[in-house]
Amino acid sequence: MKSTTALTVSKLTKSFHGKVILNGLDLVLEKNEIVAVLGPSGCGKSTLLRCLVGLEQPDSGSIEIQSARGTQAIGYLFQKPILYPHLNVAGNISLGLKSKLSKEEQRNVIAKELSFIQMEGFEKRRVESLSGGEAQRVALVRAMLGKPEVLLLDEPFSALDLETRRALAIETRAWLKKRTTAAIHVTHDPEEAHLIADRVLSWEELIHKEEE
Repeated sequence: MKSTTALTVSKLTKSFHGKVILNGLDLVLEKNEIVAVLGPSGCGKSTLLRCLVGLEQPDSGSIEIQSARGTQAIGYLFQKPILYPHLNVAGNISLGLKSKLSKEEQRNVIAKELSFIQMEGFEKRRVESLSGGEAQRVALVRAMLGKPEVLLLDEPFSALDLETRRALAIETRAWLKKRTTAAIHVTHDPEEAHLIADRVLSWEELIHKEEE
């Protein structure tokens, strides 16, 4: 029987300078499922994501990704969008294209994705001219063009105003569902968590479950 699980975390532990951040944490993410992890800043949410994507090495435990691509199957969206100022919007998005496409094919793909995020005609815009919400949309497009099987979202909307946060949470959920991409979204905002996720876990609940 084909597995329906995208990612399995078992007994994950991580400490920094003697301070325990993750202590035997377990988490299962199903394919096409969006899980939000809700907790205050500094509790360990970002450390969890960094371990999942391979930016941090856990002290012990296991991370099993149901993909032959391994960590290459995981996309990561940072809190602050990382865009390259020497490239325009189209240039930044094109960095996410993995397959070799002709210039015309690239233009068509980029135009289609910009239309989806309601940024038609932004191809030649300089990234410095974008609002925070527009910049994060561009970063999301680029991440999704890599066709991740799991997308990790590290409070990517936290620096934005309330209205933009709500809009992006709804848009991102629609985007992930359209592409059947599983995701873990960490945030300190309960409303944002419930707007984007199929399942919301508080950090305290997640830890409590592991201790039972």
